[in-house]
Amino acid sequence: MSCIISAPSTDSGKTTLTLLISCWAYSRGLKLQTFKVGPDYLDQQQLSSIGQPICRNLDIFLSGKNWVKKTFIKYSNKCDLSLIEGAMGLFDGLGSTQFSSTANIAKVLNLPIIFVVDAKGQAASLLPLINGFRSFDKKISIRGVIFNNVNSERHKVLIKEVFENQNIEIIGFLPSNKKIVLKKADLGIISPLDVEKNIDVDYFAQFAEKHLDMRILKKFLLPTNVENSLIENSDYDFKMQRCNPIAIAEDKIFHFQYPETKEFFEEKGIPLVSWDLFNDKEIPNEARILIIPGGFPEKYAKHISSSKKSLESLRKFHKKGYIYAECGGMMLLGESIKDASEKVYEMAKIIPFNSKKGKLSVGYRYIKGLKDTQLVKKNQIFRGHEFHYWQIEEKYLKGRINKNNSLSKFTSPWEINSWGNKTKNEGWASENIHASWVHLHLPSNPHAAKNFLRIVERYSQ
Repeated sequence: MSCIISAPSTDSGKTTLTLLISCWAYSRGLKLQTFKVGPDYLDQQQLSSIGQPICRNLDIFLSGKNWVKKTFIKYSNKCDLSLIEGAMGLFDGLGSTQFSSTANIAKVLNLPIIFVVDAKGQAASLLPLINGFRSFDKKISIRGVIFNNVNSERHKVLIKEVFENQNIEIIGFLPSNKKIVLKKADLGIISPLDVEKNIDVDYFAQFAEKHLDMRILKKFLLPTNVENSLIENSDYDFKMQRCNPIAIAEDKIFHFQYPETKEFFEEKGIPLVSWDLFNDKEIPNEARILIIPGGFPEKYAKHISSSKKSLESLRKFHKKGYIYAECGGMMLLGESIKDASEKVYEMAKIIPFNSKKGKLSVGYRYIKGLKDTQLVKKNQIFRGHEFHYWQIEEKYLKGRINKNNSLSKFTSPWEINSWGNKTKNEGWASENIHASWVHLHLPSNPHAAKNFLRIVERYSQ
């Protein structure tokens, strides 16, 4: 039937539990398809790093219910087992609502929930906590529970007594263990690209076998048997003929991208090539479009500034091709980055702004086109998300005036608003550049996908 791993709050152990289960399945020769609720890149990367199929994001706000259903059915039916890792607390969604929350996904897909709860310092108090979640919305079903930080037999016995005759399966007790703790940084867990040692799959698998009742849990992991005929045909059901490749920056610095984006282009017959800035490579000469996804340019600012071959290649590309840049990719196009130690490092100097550390900006974004550009048309509606601690200082302020006191060629392509915030203009657009803090899920966004395909056609003539 498949299931969703959820919890009362963030940092309750959802990702660790999902990794334990995934490693256990891998050690048994079972293919486990994992999914992640929300726009998260780092959890998705971690869950994709241990030899199982690529983890897929399920996000109702960004992609809509139909996309979520189609993605879940398509990929879960290909594997022996499947599960979904939730986001934040069970009912936390857009702003103070439940829209696009884990509970929302559970109702859309009609899946049971396995709750993981931090039991440290609690026994009897766990019952009203869990029963409160179970009774809050009768349309969802919390069928099992796994307790974290249970470090003694006495604690385990107490919890079992509390939940006796409560019609909920206790699937396991996980003791504290530093070997399964995932390292964290500003934006969440550290990317597997930035750790010296990969997860010890055998250890995680043995830990899961010892502390989880895999016999009970496995019955919740069997994929939902739904006919693929329910999957609708794509709105973009055609192939490009003889087009130049798209170059994508993908290395230790820039890697915040959804797997569906590359798959979307490949399905349309568009060749893809990689650009490795980390190793100071030039952009492949045959490319006419460049995608620079988000990542951690602030962490590698010194390294980037010394990558002279890559930066010069980017400046030359800017004169002949089209550049689409999100978040950290946009920071690369600016004049400089001031890192956490206040040192300033030069970037590509294509757009007139500097980047520096700021306050956290996170959440979903409603977007409306302000003017016609290659990617955005006036009044078209988009949805996206932001997640960064960095901010930009426009080098020439007040109407984006350049140093010669004439209007800059860059203007904002769209206006954005979010829960509890005022509408504002955002991003940088010119004839051949779109750069913004906002991440899009391109394949599921009809306007963005169709406009991007037109860009490919234009730059392939």
